[in-house]
Amino acid sequence: MSPEKNKEKSELTVSTDNPELGILGPLEALFGKFEELELVDMTIDVDELEVTVPPGAGAGMSDQARQFLAQNAIAVQQFAQQMLAALGMQVQLPTGQSTMPIPAIPVPTRPAELLKARFKAPLTEYSGQIREITLGATKGNGGSRSKTITVGGHKGPAWNLFQAPPKHPPVVAADVFDMRIKLAKAVRMHYDDVMDDPAEWARLVIDKFGADLITYHMISTDPLLKDTSAKEAMKGLENVLQAVKVPIIVGASGDPARDAEVLSLAAEVAEGERVLLASATVDMWEPVAKAAKAHDQLVLSWTSIDINQQKELNRRLLDYITPDQIIIDPTTAALGYGAEYSFTIMERMRLAGIIGDEELQFPLSSGTTNAWAAREAWMKRPELGPRELRGPIWESTTALMFLLAGVDVFMMMHPAAIKTVHDLISWLSTRIDRKREDFVDWTKLALPTN
Repeated sequence: MSPEKNKEKSELTVSTDNPELGILGPLEALFGKFEELELVDMTIDVDELEVTVPPGAGAGMSDQARQFLAQNAIAVQQFAQQMLAALGMQVQLPTGQSTMPIPAIPVPTRPAELLKARFKAPLTEYSGQIREITLGATKGNGGSRSKTITVGGHKGPAWNLFQAPPKHPPVVAADVFDMRIKLAKAVRMHYDDVMDDPAEWARLVIDKFGADLITYHMISTDPLLKDTSAKEAMKGLENVLQAVKVPIIVGASGDPARDAEVLSLAAEVAEGERVLLASATVDMWEPVAKAAKAHDQLVLSWTSIDINQQKELNRRLLDYITPDQIIIDPTTAALGYGAEYSFTIMERMRLAGIIGDEELQFPLSSGTTNAWAAREAWMKRPELGPRELRGPIWESTTALMFLLAGVDVFMMMHPAAIKTVHDLISWLSTRIDRKREDFVDWTKLALPTN
């Protein structure tokens, strides 16, 4: 009943013989069933008003609130009586001291030790498995490598040491180029003496810096650089194959038209060695796939941070080669330049593979050298720390991210970064068989005094 519609004071006498309906029965008869009814300037006469506070109504109160009410019960009662009287209600409230118990407020104490909790490993059954791919071929298998390298074979998320530790540890490939290129000073200082001799460069990264395999980039074939012919470029590849006896990843310049010719010829020259041709892309995949099929080589399936694109390219490749000839590279973005996107895509691909997606059940490769594309890794900025340390730390940190995402093959450059990643892989691998007492309880370590 709106005040604008009814300015006069009204009196309504309500009576009912049905105690269950109370005041609602007559009102409903008068006004119908409204969800909300507003009464303005309305007088209701009642003979008796009883307010009941059920037991436990203060159960949700804090100890401090209950203590306050208990200590001030009389004052609260008097205030309530005055408020009801102002409304025209005469009520009788109990007098005397409250018998409400006054709870003691506990004094907080500093815990003597951490709460003891039982850890339950997150165990999940996975129906899929990442395929095992073997790079290189020994004499017994028609090649000339002194060893082969197998990656993949995983049955769980990356480094799931509780249930499915990695079957084969990740490996590191060092980059070697077929011509002198511009490198950050922190990198160039380690390779300056061998940059004009790819074979010596390859020996250095294997014999001194401990790389597991090499990635030989024939970038001189780029029409915008030296425009070296594919046939001429093969001389360098043959020299590298003779210089080191580890598995080889063969790269080209990145020009789709020229790469199709260069990689096809490289597959023929390296026949029997089971090299990894890098790369087949959505723009240029068929010639690489045909060459891999004809000469029993592997193919690096490269896409640009796109799961659907990766699945589509893999489907196309599988029209020519077997699943045991594919490693995937969904692109490595540098730390600070979108690494989180690459991490997410790589992790999702790994999880999709072990869940059962056959189009993504392949080992992962990371062009971790892309970390040097981040100018913060090499630019002269004294406030960021010395470049000689900052650069390899940048590359190592980038690699660590993708190690945790599930990468199997790292393409890297700086010797210190290569060693750091090897150490991380070794450390994580030794955790598999370690006992609980072998771990340091960091909660009991003393803080430094200075």
